[in-house]
Amino acid sequence: MNSLRWLDLIVIVVYMAAMLMVGRRFARRQTTTEAYFVANRSIPRWAMGVSIYATLITSITFIAYPGSAYAGNWSEMVPGFMVIGVLIIVGLVIIPFFRHAIGMSVYEYFEQRFGYPVRAYGAFAFAMGHFSKMGFVFYTLALTVASITGWNIYVVMLATSAVTIYYTVIGGLEAVIWTDVIQGFVKCLGIFICIGCLLWLMPGGPSAAFHLAWDAKKFSLGTLDFNLTNKTSIGLMSTYGFFWYLQKYTADQTLVQRYLVARSDREALQGVALGALLCVPAWALFMLIGTLTWAYYQLSHEALPAFVDKADKVFPYFLATKVPAGLAGLFMASLFSAAMAMLSSDLNCLSLVGVEDFYRRIRPKSTNAQQLAMGKVIILICGLLSVLIAIIIAWKSERVLAFYFTVSSIVAGGLAGLFLLAFLCPRANRQGATCGIVACLAFTTYATLTSGAGRTLDLGHFNFTWSTLTIGAIGHLVLLVVGYAASFAFPAPAPANRSATLWGWLERRRTSADATVKASTL
Repeated sequence: MNSLRWLDLIVIVVYMAAMLMVGRRFARRQTTTEAYFVANRSIPRWAMGVSIYATLITSITFIAYPGSAYAGNWSEMVPGFMVIGVLIIVGLVIIPFFRHAIGMSVYEYFEQRFGYPVRAYGAFAFAMGHFSKMGFVFYTLALTVASITGWNIYVVMLATSAVTIYYTVIGGLEAVIWTDVIQGFVKCLGIFICIGCLLWLMPGGPSAAFHLAWDAKKFSLGTLDFNLTNKTSIGLMSTYGFFWYLQKYTADQTLVQRYLVARSDREALQGVALGALLCVPAWALFMLIGTLTWAYYQLSHEALPAFVDKADKVFPYFLATKVPAGLAGLFMASLFSAAMAMLSSDLNCLSLVGVEDFYRRIRPKSTNAQQLAMGKVIILICGLLSVLIAIIIAWKSERVLAFYFTVSSIVAGGLAGLFLLAFLCPRANRQGATCGIVACLAFTTYATLTSGAGRTLDLGHFNFTWSTLTIGAIGHLVLLVVGYAASFAFPAPAPANRSATLWGWLERRRTSADATVKASTL
C-alpha cells in the first residue's frame, strides 16, 4: 500500500466509526416492531427527504452515471426528470392514501384488494428484485475502492458488510434514516471534491472543457424521435423513467416505508418532494463529472492504460492517479455512504417484509418481541448472504450469477401494473389479478430471454427487438390490461372492496369534507 493512502484510510475509519456510533445511539429505542420498522412515525420531514435522496443515490450511480456521460451524452438523465411528474401524482393521492390504508407493509394493500396470495407475490417480487442487487453493490463498491487504493477487495467487502449489518440490526429504521442523513451530506462533499479537482486540473481551464464538451454535443439529452430500439431517444427514456419511478413510489417498500415514518400527511409529502428535488441535481452533477473527465483526457492528450478498457473504469482511474490522498479518502467515504445507505435501507425493508408479510402469517400468535427478534435475524441472514454473493462474484466473475439476475428481473416486474389494477379498477378481482400476474411473468420471461445480442433464447423473427428498457413498462401494462379484462370472466368483488380503490378514497374524503362544513355551520 502506498504510504500516502494511510490518509485515505484514516478518513474512512472515522466515517465507519461514526456510523457505528449512530447505530448504538438508537439501539435502546428498538423495543417494538413499530419503533424498529417505522421509527414510531416520528421522523422530521427534512430527515425523511434526505434519507430518500441518500437511498436513491447508490454507489452504482457514482460509477455508472460518469461512465455513461464519458462514453456518450446526458441521455441517462432523462429518466430522472420523470420523478417530478410521478411525484405530483404521488403527492396528491398516493401518499395520504397509503398512510391511512396500511400499517407497515405496502403489500398489505394487495391483500385488501386481491387476497393473501397476491400479497405474497408482491412481497416476494420486491424481495427478489432488491436482494438481487445487494451483492452486486457490495462487489462494485469494493472493486472501485480496491482499484483506487490497492486494498484487498475481500477485506473491503467484509468490513463494509460488518459495519452496515451491525448498525442496521441494532438501530432499526431510525438508525438507518439518521445514518442516511449523515451519508447524504458526505455524498455531497464527495461530489464537489471531484468536480473541484477536475476543474482545477483541467488543461486550459474550465472554459476550455465546457466549450469542447458543448461542441461535441456531450450535454445532449438524446434524440427527439420515439424510437423503441434507441436508448438515446428522449421518448423511450421518458417512458422508462416514468414507469420505473411509478413502481418505486407505489409498490416499493423502500419508499412507501418512508411515507409512514412522517408525523403527518403534509410532512410526508414535503419529505418525499425534498428527496426527489435533491436527487435530480445530484444526478446532473454525476453526469457533469463524466463529461469533465472526458474533456480532461481529451485536452491533456494523456493516454489511458490498457486495463482501463471500459468507460466505467475511467473515472476511478482518474481518482486513483490525480486526486491527492486525503481528498480521495473523502470521496471514497462518500462512495461507502452511497452503498451503505442503500444496503441498510434494503436490509430493513427486507426484514419488515419477512416479518409482516410472511412470519406473522406463519405464526399469527407470535408476540411483538418474537417478531422483533425475527426481524433482526432476517437482517443478519440477508446481510451475510448478500456479502457471500459479492465474494462469489469477485472469486468466479460476474457471469456466475447471470442466471440469478435474469430470473430476479423477470419475477420483480409488474408491481406498478398490479398497483394500478388494484387502485384504479373497482371491477378487478382476485382471479383477474392472478391472470394479469401470469401474463406479465410470461411476457417478461419471453422478452428477457430473447432480447439483446447475448440472448439466452433465439427465436429468430420472434425475438424481442425493442430496447430492454421497454420490458418493464410493457410488463406493467400487460398486467393491468390482462388483469382488468380477465376480471370480467369472474364474479364482481364485494361492494365493500370499492373502499380500497381511488374512487372509494375520494368518496370518503368528500364525505369527510361535507361533514366538516356542516359542523362548522352549526
